[in-house]
Amino acid sequence: MKHLKLLSAMLIMTGVAHAATVDLRIMETTDIHVNVLNYDYYQDKSTDEYGLSKTASLITQARAEVKNSLLFDNGDLIQGNPLGDYVARVDPLQEGETHPVYKAMNLLDYDLGNIGNHEFNYGLDFLKLSLKGANFPYVNANVYDANTGKNYFKPYRIITKIVRDENNNAHVVRVGVIGFVPPQIMIWDKTNLEGKVTTQDIIETARKFVPEMKAKGADIIVAIPHSGLGDPDPKAMDENVTSGLTKVPGIDVVLFGHSHTEFPSATFATYPGADVTKGTLNGVAAVMPGFWGNNLGVVDLKLEKQEDGSWTIVDKKGTLRPIFDKVNKKATVDNDPRIVEAVADDHQHTLDYVRGKVADLEAPINSYFAVVQDDPSVQIVSQAQMWYAKRALQGTEYDKYPVLSAAAPFKAGGRAGVSYYTDIPAGTLAIKNISDLYIYPNTIKGVLVTGAEVQEWLERSAGQFKQIDPKGPANQELVDTSFPTYNFDVIDGVTYEIDVTQPSRYNSKGEVVNAGAHRIKNLMFEGKPIDPNQKFVVVTNNYRAGGGGSFPGLKGQNIVLDSPDENREAIIQYMVAQGKINPTADNNWKLTPIPGQSVLFFSSPNAEKFLPSNAKKIGTTPDGFAQYQLSW
Repeated sequence: MKHLKLLSAMLIMTGVAHAATVDLRIMETTDIHVNVLNYDYYQDKSTDEYGLSKTASLITQARAEVKNSLLFDNGDLIQGNPLGDYVARVDPLQEGETHPVYKAMNLLDYDLGNIGNHEFNYGLDFLKLSLKGANFPYVNANVYDANTGKNYFKPYRIITKIVRDENNNAHVVRVGVIGFVPPQIMIWDKTNLEGKVTTQDIIETARKFVPEMKAKGADIIVAIPHSGLGDPDPKAMDENVTSGLTKVPGIDVVLFGHSHTEFPSATFATYPGADVTKGTLNGVAAVMPGFWGNNLGVVDLKLEKQEDGSWTIVDKKGTLRPIFDKVNKKATVDNDPRIVEAVADDHQHTLDYVRGKVADLEAPINSYFAVVQDDPSVQIVSQAQMWYAKRALQGTEYDKYPVLSAAAPFKAGGRAGVSYYTDIPAGTLAIKNISDLYIYPNTIKGVLVTGAEVQEWLERSAGQFKQIDPKGPANQELVDTSFPTYNFDVIDGVTYEIDVTQPSRYNSKGEVVNAGAHRIKNLMFEGKPIDPNQKFVVVTNNYRAGGGGSFPGLKGQNIVLDSPDENREAIIQYMVAQGKINPTADNNWKLTPIPGQSVLFFSSPNAEKFLPSNAKKIGTTPDGFAQYQLSW
């Protein structure tokens, strides 16, 4: 503090403490998910559409344009692709080693980072070990030590930034930075976190700490929530609360993420309080730069120094800078060679790992139609899970119950883009293909449920579909693209239909909103209507079993198979045991036919090669998706 007081005194003595204008640029990356390089490990080829090695070039350009800048990351950094899995599971990071993401980020001079929800996927010990490699501090305000009740991380930092005004005179601006993570980590990573940490509501936590930051001298406050845009007026402990956070007095800038979307963008043109031209949300400068490094978020502030030494924001603007021109289908920047060199060895080790053979694949697997019909990419995951669970339950008190399996299509386009599909050609099946089928490091869990609960599980899953009016116009849109495909569970071991002419029984939060509605029809087990009282073991993953997705009857209380093995490992074991894989869907579920009607859904243009008999391509969207018509 002494040197800061001395600096302030010197500035006053030299006559530069008078009213001045300073331009301050604040940059954000978010949801990198270990995509340090512009490389698709699943397809085993480079890409121009994502990668921090590309974003790094945008950072260099943006810095060079201004005198004063800060760079922050918003988390979901250490999990998300085979490189992350390799460092965490295959050849685990050791004390004294630096995680590849930090080998790259340390070259870019980040000022601070926030903790995302996926940082907890490999456990707290791995997170702590990883963070040791960062040459910049981290913040999080709403995770607490379960034993002491104290903040588990440092809740906020106040960065003393020496800035230059339009006359190149020096000034001090104190930038307070506070970070948040969704409270739902206690559900999503219950196994890793229960009894160790707790979470609090994001907005209430902000109201607690922001006045404290102001009292400690913060001139401006930057909030970094790993949270998206949900309800404009969120409730306590909600997941996506950014809109509410902008209404907390004292917050000047919000750098958000988590939901893998872009702000400002046309997507939010009608969102309450959003100005997508100015890049503000409820008057607060705000950016959310997509995912995997596909954009750099930039907030430009014009600060004016007042007579009392305080700073006032007189202008603000939030913008995104993409690494890929979607219209002209070309890169906007080259790789930063420093990043490529820094992680070259880690990259090669990952390639050697993912190219390892598992089995022979006798027919191709893709997920182009996984959200509209029974699909081999989901079927094969369920087969592996059932195979694993039946062996694991042998000799236990639960081996008397029938085993069902719940699996969902993880890569099915949507907000992740037109290239985000599983597409595995026939031939050698390698580790990279298993990672393509099952992209998360989930662990296997089995839950004991009744037939009635199976019905409700499927009703919640069927919320993926919009309601179709059987007497309405042709080509009504079938799939609700706001519904995450990882929540579209298909349950194998039973047969059923989904009647999309009925309203959804559940809303997006898993709440019953149409009590009399039932989309699930003809639910059968072994050819007979399912007995509501019969018990089943449904094998799934830790996310779903612990309450992820807010499915009825799943809150972590009925787990009877609690395996430390990953679902991916079960798939590998199953395929190795089979030797040859001929993937086929058993068509255990289907949409109830709507005679004389047709519906519209979106998929990759590549899907045209695999069209079912009742589907045809009818157009293409501006963002590259193909439009397909499904009819009866």
